[in-house]
Amino acid sequence: MPQIQIYDTTLRDGTQSEGFTLSSNDKVRIAQKLDELGVAFIEGGWPGSNPKDVEFFERARDMEWKHALIAAFGSTCRVKGGPEDDANIQALLDSHTPACTIFGKTWTLHVKEVLLTTLEDNLRIIEQSVAYLKANDKHVIYDAEHFFDGYKADSSYALETLQAAIRGGAETVVLCDTNGGTFPWEVKRIFGELKTAIQHPLGIHTHNDSECAVVNSLVAVREGAIQVQGTINGVGERCGNANLCSIMANLELKMGYHCLPEGSLQNLYDLSHFVAEVANVTPDEHLPFVGKSAFAHKGGVHVAAMRRSAQSYQHVEPERVGNKMRVVVSDLSGRGNLLSKAEEHGVEVEGNEVVPVLNEIKELEARGFSFEAAEASVAMMLKRQEYGYKPPFELIDFFVNVEHRDGRGIFAEAMVKVRVQGEVLHTAAEGNGPVNALDLALRKALLSYYPQIADFHLSDYKVRILDSNHGTEAITRVLIDTRNSTSRWSTVGASTNIIEASWRALADSVEYGLMVAH
Repeated sequence: MPQIQIYDTTLRDGTQSEGFTLSSNDKVRIAQKLDELGVAFIEGGWPGSNPKDVEFFERARDMEWKHALIAAFGSTCRVKGGPEDDANIQALLDSHTPACTIFGKTWTLHVKEVLLTTLEDNLRIIEQSVAYLKANDKHVIYDAEHFFDGYKADSSYALETLQAAIRGGAETVVLCDTNGGTFPWEVKRIFGELKTAIQHPLGIHTHNDSECAVVNSLVAVREGAIQVQGTINGVGERCGNANLCSIMANLELKMGYHCLPEGSLQNLYDLSHFVAEVANVTPDEHLPFVGKSAFAHKGGVHVAAMRRSAQSYQHVEPERVGNKMRVVVSDLSGRGNLLSKAEEHGVEVEGNEVVPVLNEIKELEARGFSFEAAEASVAMMLKRQEYGYKPPFELIDFFVNVEHRDGRGIFAEAMVKVRVQGEVLHTAAEGNGPVNALDLALRKALLSYYPQIADFHLSDYKVRILDSNHGTEAITRVLIDTRNSTSRWSTVGASTNIIEASWRALADSVEYGLMVAH
């Protein structure tokens, strides 16, 4: 299998993404995970630009890296000067990384109007900068910035810039679609022309401004590129960089290339979510391969087919990238969706027994419920259809009172009357709000019978107004997330009365928790 180098720039180019910030410690943690995955290069940052990157390289210098070479990033030396007295070049050397990546200008527009120099001097600083780093025993990668725009404007000069880098000793010359505006057929044509013009290892670095970053990278590999640069989850400036998660999966699973150590691809899902977690951003669960929804099936026809053959609506086996197949329940569901959910939660029901639940779900969703993110509520609806199932408690009635009391402010109190194992229990509790008071009162009633309830913690409470044009009469949907020491589950309720909606979600949550924790 042909070997492709994966060059990760999440720690540098990725941090140029709006809302995506990493501390030096964050960078170290992510770099360790990337090394465990087995990428060839990890670009740690631009040591001449900020103290945080300097700190990262200082820490990385003393660490053991099993697979990756750490690369420092910078630019060619200043115009009308040389690399030996250039602060940026010196910062690259001071980072003490085995590899250095520098970018230079390809596009005549940038040379004349941004660098404000001559075309000849630009060739000089490219060659001399690469040669100086090479003379200092660095693996040197040259990023040809704006290459595709430059090539389309003046192909002869763009080629000259590559040749200058090659003369300087660059191991790999990387063609950059810096503005992200190049189409796949243009990448194919230009790579084809370059293969006859230069005989040197080429790489590809694409941005996603035209939604073509991944496919442009894959086309470049097919046309001979031996290195692909990108970021985990496609983070990056503007619309992002090429998503390495998609690229690595496609190269390994579909295109016959080898880019990671054997078995490493199975860690892709975990790596994707780890990077999002460390950066404190919400994971994009609709990303191909690594999103939670990448192998989620909602339509009834799809699920029915999937139950006969897992290949019928999946392009690869999700386990190969560390993901898993999921079935989503909604008003679009069929019997297959519910049978799959019953099997998932260990509920024993037959095909015909799920029909009442299916009809109820469709009716409830029309009234404002949404069961996609509330699988525990679905599990309880199925469990109640199971022969011989006895609920751990039954609601008789509840009462909630909210008052404003002088000297105390807002005061909430709830009373709950439930039947547990034939005994009627009547309890009350105060809370900092009506839902909290209900929760405490229910727990108080059940705790002596079910001590495991003490381990249940309400971890999130979301409220959504569905038809806001109805004002205070609008339907309110409540989603409750609950967890214990081993599990986390979600339940839903909906009503024009927020207390009723909350109670339904709360009661389902407790009943499901008792079923799982039993």
